[in-house]
Amino acid sequence: MRIRRAALVAAVLTGVVAAPAQAAPASHIRLDQVGFGTAEAKHAYVLGGAANTRFAVVDNRGRTVLTGRTGASTGSWSDRFTSVHPIDFSALKTTGTYRIKVGAATSPAFRIDSLARLFSPVAHNTVEFFQAQRDGADVVPGRLGRRPAHLADREAFVYEEPVFSGEGGDEIAAPLRPTGAKVDLEGGWFDAGDFVKFTHASSYSTASMLLALRDRHDGALYEEAKFGLRWLDKAWDEQTGTLYAQVGIGTGSEEFGFVGDHDVWRLPEADDRLDVRPGDREYYLKHRPVFRANAAGEKISPNLAGRVAGSFALAAQIEARHQPRLAREYLEKAAGLFALAKTEDVGRLVTAFPHAYYPEPSWTDDLEFGATQLALAAKALNDPRHLRFARAATHWAKEFLATRDPDTLNVYNISALGHADLAKLLKAGVPGAEVTEAQVVGDLRRQLRQGADASESSPFRTAADVGTWDVGSRTFGFITTAALYRKLTGDRTYDTFGTQQRGFALGTNAWGTTLVVGVGSKFPQCPHHQAANLSGSPDGGSKVLVGAVINGPNDASLFGDLGEMPPGSVACTKPYTVEFDSARSVFADDLRSWPSSEPAIDFTATGVLGFSLIAGS
Repeated sequence: MRIRRAALVAAVLTGVVAAPAQAAPASHIRLDQVGFGTAEAKHAYVLGGAANTRFAVVDNRGRTVLTGRTGASTGSWSDRFTSVHPIDFSALKTTGTYRIKVGAATSPAFRIDSLARLFSPVAHNTVEFFQAQRDGADVVPGRLGRRPAHLADREAFVYEEPVFSGEGGDEIAAPLRPTGAKVDLEGGWFDAGDFVKFTHASSYSTASMLLALRDRHDGALYEEAKFGLRWLDKAWDEQTGTLYAQVGIGTGSEEFGFVGDHDVWRLPEADDRLDVRPGDREYYLKHRPVFRANAAGEKISPNLAGRVAGSFALAAQIEARHQPRLAREYLEKAAGLFALAKTEDVGRLVTAFPHAYYPEPSWTDDLEFGATQLALAAKALNDPRHLRFARAATHWAKEFLATRDPDTLNVYNISALGHADLAKLLKAGVPGAEVTEAQVVGDLRRQLRQGADASESSPFRTAADVGTWDVGSRTFGFITTAALYRKLTGDRTYDTFGTQQRGFALGTNAWGTTLVVGVGSKFPQCPHHQAANLSGSPDGGSKVLVGAVINGPNDASLFGDLGEMPPGSVACTKPYTVEFDSARSVFADDLRSWPSSEPAIDFTATGVLGFSLIAGS
C-alpha cells in the first residue's frame, strides 16, 4: 500500500495538553537500543536539557563505569524540545549491559559486545518477517499462526494493463480486460501490509537476501531466498519470453463494480473461502488478476529485467560450487531475461499497477546490477561470456553515472549494490571497460558523503529527511552502503556515519522507538498490517510481526484527524508518540497511519542485508 492517494488514516496532532509555559519538559535519552560494538564510536543524545550536564554510564549492577559531560546542542527538534545534546561514550569498550543517566533521565538498557553477537539475531529477525509475508501453500505458521492463502493463484487469469486516471494516478478508468491466458503464480511474498505481490519489490528483496548469503551461511535465510526465487521463476516464463509483474489489484472501483485488495480488512486465507463468480464485487479478491510487464517475446522494462536477472545470477553464484547444474540453469534464466531488456524509447518504467505505488524513474542502475551479477556468475562457472557481461556492466555504470542521479540505496535506486560488486570485477581487470574502479567507488563515496553532509544539520545526525517519504528505507540504505563501502575499501571514514544511521533506526530518534518490530525495548506495536492486526498482540505479548521494518517518521502535513479504524480491524493506537512530533515530522504508532506504520518487504530486505553485513564485519 505504498504511495497510495487514499485518505490518510491517523489520529494524531490533536487533543494534546501543553505543558505549563513555565515548566521545562523532561529530558529523554535516545540511543541504539540493541547496542554497540566494543571498538565502535558510541553516541547517545539527550532530547531537551542543557549542555555541559554530567552524565554517567552505569552497569547492570548500578555501578558507574564512565562519566562525562553532554555536548553543545546539535539543534532544535521542536517547539517543545528546543535542544538536543550529544553524549560521546566511545571510551567504554567493555562487554556488558549498561544504561546512561543524565539528571532524572535514564536510558533504555543496551549492550556492548561483538557486532556478530549483537546483530546476528537482528538479521535473523528480519528474515522472520519474510516468513510471515509468505503467500500460497508453503507458509510458515510462526507467531501469527499463518495459514495457506490464495491457492487460486495457481490458475490465475492474465489481464491487459489496467487503465488508471485521477489526481493520484490510481483511479480505475476502465473495466479490467482478460487476455484469456492463465498462469501459476501461487506463492511469493505479500508486498506490505496488504496481500498484493509485485515482481519489482520481490526481486529487490530476493537479491538483497542472496547478497547477504554470499558472505555467510544462514539456513533460514537460504530457505527464504529460495522461496523468493521459486516465485520469480514462475513470474519469468522463459518459454514465451514473458515476465509477469503483479498479482492482485489494490484499487477497486465503484463505477465498475469491484473491490480491490486495499478496500477490505481481513486475513488472507479468508479470500479462499469466498463463493464468487465473475461480476461479483469481491471476485478479484479470490481470483486475483495477473498483469504482465511485457507481451510474449517483446522487450521488458529495463528496471525489472536488470533486477530479476540479477537475482537469478546471484543464485547461480551461490550454487556454483555445490550444485553446478542448478547454477547453470539460473545463469541461463538470467541471461535470457537480460537480453530482452528494453534500452531504447524506454518510456515509463513498469513497477506496479498503478505506477504511483512505486514511482521509480531509474533503470540504468538496474542494468549495471544485472550485468555485474551475470559476469560474476559466468566467471564462477567458467563460462566464457563473463567478460562480455562485465563489459556490459561497465557500459551501464557509465550510463548511470552520466545521469547524475542524486538518489541513494533504496528500492528505487540500487546503484550501490551494483557498484560494490562491479568495483571488484574492475580491480581484477575488464578489457574494454567504459568506467574505472575509481569512478564506481567514487560514486559509492559520493552517496555516503551526501548523506553525511545532510546529517550535519540534523539534531540526531540523521541523513534521511524526516519530513519526507521513505525515511526508514533510505536510512537502511545508508546503513548498508556504509557497510558495503567499508568492506570493499577498508576505509573507515564513514564508519561513524553508518553507526549513527543504525542508531536512528534502532532508537536514536525523537520518539525513542526502533523502526523494527520486536527489536529493542520500545518498538512499533500497531503496524498497518492486516495479518498482524487480526492475529497478533496489539496490547503487548509475543504475537507480533517480528523483524518488520516500518517507514517511520513522515511529512507532518500528511497527518490529521482522519476518522475511524478500518472496518473489521482491531483498534490499535499508541499516543506516546504525539509529545515528540515536530512541526515538520510526525511518527504515529497507529494502525491507521500507513505512511508511518506500514512495513514493506523492500524496507526489510535492506535491513536483512545491512544487519548481515554488520554482523559479519
